[in-house]
Amino acid sequence: MTTDTPKSPSTCLPVERLDASAYTVPTDAPEADATLAWDSTTIVFVEARACGLTGVGWTYAPPAAADVVRDQLAPRVEGRDAFDIPAAHVAQCQGIRNAGRPGIASCAISAVDLALWDLKARLMDLPLVRLLGAARDTVPVYGSGGFTTYHDSHLAAQLSGWVHGQHIPQVKIRIGEACGRSVPRDLQRVRSARQVIGGDAELYVDANGGYNRKQAIRVGEALVTHGVGWFEEPVSSDDLTGLRLVRDALVCDVTAGEYGYDLPYFARMIAAGAVDCLQVDVTRCGGITEFLRAAALAHAHGLEISAHCAPHAHADVAAAIPNLRHVEWFHDHVRIESMFFAGVLDPSGGTVRPGQNGPGNGLVLRSEEVEEYRVA
Repeated sequence: MTTDTPKSPSTCLPVERLDASAYTVPTDAPEADATLAWDSTTIVFVEARACGLTGVGWTYAPPAAADVVRDQLAPRVEGRDAFDIPAAHVAQCQGIRNAGRPGIASCAISAVDLALWDLKARLMDLPLVRLLGAARDTVPVYGSGGFTTYHDSHLAAQLSGWVHGQHIPQVKIRIGEACGRSVPRDLQRVRSARQVIGGDAELYVDANGGYNRKQAIRVGEALVTHGVGWFEEPVSSDDLTGLRLVRDALVCDVTAGEYGYDLPYFARMIAAGAVDCLQVDVTRCGGITEFLRAAALAHAHGLEISAHCAPHAHADVAAAIPNLRHVEWFHDHVRIESMFFAGVLDPSGGTVRPGQNGPGNGLVLRSEEVEEYRVA
């Protein structure tokens, strides 16, 4: 939806209302990684309204995040100028001081921040990437899934669909099954993945913190023979010393950062020399406002950014940073965002192009069509 005349930033347009809702969607098959198993995913939406327009943001978090938005954040955002997003961000962070920033509260702030940026772009009748300022026309993506619960044939079909069907030249699977107690099967799945995708595609693995330090180094050395260039969370992302030890020992890139809920987290990870590429999740870190700060911090230290999951939440802001490596085209979130939104992006060829579907993030929420999944 657009207005007849774009609004001027000199015109004060207060945020009239923030609405929050949550939906739980069953997975299309049992899923697990090294340290967690799940059969559903919950998405929490925030809708910010002003001047007859609505901006939408979201996070993947428990339904309680919607309560945080309604009870803690909305009173601090409603009535503020919709153009002054940094002020709203500060107010939210101050408002949850005693509740604690990391975790659900930061996810809630992220959803609100995303909604406010989408609203501002729609008020100005601009694609969000134009409002932020593009550093690139297209955004590289990599296919992500390969859960440890997948049968070999399921894994092969998923990988083949990305590489041979959609021509996405880089893909990721999960390893570290059973908290690192199934290394032979981990390596067998890596061998199978390489056979499916061929020698030209890039192969990534994600251990989700399932290995200990020495184990991760041994596995990482074995991965080299299969051309694995990306080893995500070989040990817990809280073990910065361990990440640094593994990084120094291996040829492949060691990466982490998806559990960063505020800027100091990323500063500590960078200062520790823990990663070769910093992962940031716009639906967890504090939204676009904090994502841009984390990207600038990484850039100052010679690091690239990889956007974690939630691909349609990342597309515009990923196009706006100069030190982007890629966006994770995560199976669960791609499936959910395709169900909930009209206007989703096409990753064929290994890139997406944001800003082609009108103002804001270019998405239209199908709230009535997905009502059956609502939980809050």
